Amino acid sequence: MTDERLGDGLWPAIERLPRGSGIVFRHYATPADERRRIFARVVRLARARGLVVVRAGAWCGPGADGVHNRRGRGWRTKSAHSRAEARAAGRRGVDAVFVSPVFATRSHPGAEALGPRRAERIARELPVAAIALGGMDAERFRGLRGFYGWAGIDAWLPGKRREVNPPFDCLPRQALGTG
Repeated sequence: MTDERLGDGLWPAIERLPRGSGIVFRHYATPADERRRIFARVVRLARARGLVVVRAGAWCGPGADGVHNRRGRGWRTKSAHSRAEARAAGRRGVDAVFVSPVFATRSHPGAEALGPRRAERIARELPVAAIALGGMDAERFRGLRGFYGWAGIDAWLPGKRREVNPPFDCLPRQALGTG
């Protein structure tokens, strides 16, 4: 997941992602021209490294492999904050569901966290890949069951643990059977 908090830390974070991982481009607050410029660079780096790019929010230029929380072509991912939302997303034929927030997160201040056990129950019920999101890092992911991978923003900020938890951080094509 990207957003403005990463700043120039976005580029080294992309370099650390394992081949087949994914990037959900979310720079919602970035002015349109700058958003398109950053997105184009993300797409170039992703292509060179074998990464999937899914865009969230407004169109930001060509090159996305799919969309997040929107209708569109290619990869389709959706966030789910409850069991009902996860079930609905699974029925809509998305490729992966980001179950969120597993833990408290700065992305959604004040939002009630699902907690690990409740999030695991939701993940196990999904007919598609479940990705843990919300206060995630590699250490927290190791303690979870039923998730295909994890995604985060703050985990990539300077001073945070940046260990990548094999096999993937986010959305690998080959495991979902569509790439």
